[in-house]
Amino acid sequence: MTQHHSVLVVGGGAGGLSVAARLRNMENPPDVAILEPSEKHYYQPLWTLVGAGVVSKESTARDERDYIPQGATWIKDAVASFDPSKNAVTTKGGETITYDQLVVALGIQLDWGKIKGLEGNLGKDGIVSNYLYETVDSTWKALREFKGGNAVFTFPSTPMKCAGAPQKIMYLADDWLRKTGVRDKSKVIYASAGAAIFGVKKYATALAEVVKRKGIETRFRHDLVEVRAKSREAVFKNLDGGDELVLKYEMLHVVPPQSAPDVIKKSELAADGNWVGVHKHTLQHTRFPNVFSLGDCSSLPTSRTGAAVRKQAPVLVENLMALREGRALTASYDGYASCPLVTGYGKLILAEFDYDGKPCESFPFDQSKERYSMYAMKVYALPEAYWNGMLRGRM
Repeated sequence: MTQHHSVLVVGGGAGGLSVAARLRNMENPPDVAILEPSEKHYYQPLWTLVGAGVVSKESTARDERDYIPQGATWIKDAVASFDPSKNAVTTKGGETITYDQLVVALGIQLDWGKIKGLEGNLGKDGIVSNYLYETVDSTWKALREFKGGNAVFTFPSTPMKCAGAPQKIMYLADDWLRKTGVRDKSKVIYASAGAAIFGVKKYATALAEVVKRKGIETRFRHDLVEVRAKSREAVFKNLDGGDELVLKYEMLHVVPPQSAPDVIKKSELAADGNWVGVHKHTLQHTRFPNVFSLGDCSSLPTSRTGAAVRKQAPVLVENLMALREGRALTASYDGYASCPLVTGYGKLILAEFDYDGKPCESFPFDQSKERYSMYAMKVYALPEAYWNGMLRGRM
């Protein structure tokens, strides 16, 4: 069976829904279809706060159908292959869908299997992660039950979504351990494959002060490669060629290696490390002019965050419509990304920056300072803006 749509959006996450909504909100909207198998849609930026006991995980989930834009066709299936030379995709259900323009918004793949010994142990016996809806409440359980020892927080060597998340839960954990009187019997350790606490100097300087104040131990350039659940040991590869590091833990917060979805890796769309290869300003594919991509699965060399997607979506839509109408692609994305860095209960540093790592701050004050107002924005304002603004194509 074959069906055709003017614009086919593959992926019904933040990027796909934002683009589809913007297209359908137009005065003369094109025919849009969304290929997405999921029944539920998650606001993942709140999972850090779920893991710290601030909000319930149920509050982060809504029905996907409620966010399919009016007039768009929802194809409740998953993509099995791309054939951009024929303007077609096939679905896992065996259907072929052809298109005039394609938008690829598949997000990122979590490669849990690349960490030896993790399978079957995640979410229990102190091995936790905020990167899955199914395991995010295990983080809060482990924190409540923590009585002392090593609390280890990891950061992988691959590109990843929300690169600030691995340290946000660490700062909240430190606060919790102090509140419960066990911090003096504990070590909080950040074992990161990165070379520094953050990639933008202004915010890195501020975060280094937070790390110092909290007495957190850092082990940079160390990548988690194995978990020995029985002996409660985490094994890290030294990326500078030194000896492997083995850390005992009572709690281990794991952030998995991540990559482009396999269906992209094996397609003609793949470039630049197997991501969908697009021009970094226009978001148009470098080989197939009628293909666009945004968000975590794209080759855009910026942080993979929802805030970045919010700035990418209007650029993509403007350029896609320009292509349809035979106009030049003039809309340009500057690499803007934002990372609301929770540094404790009621504290947040709001990092905003562009492709060049230059701060692009929205407020008339120094955002590298910890503030309650920015924390309140993350907890209360941003979720509302996401559900009622961004996914509706209004912002």
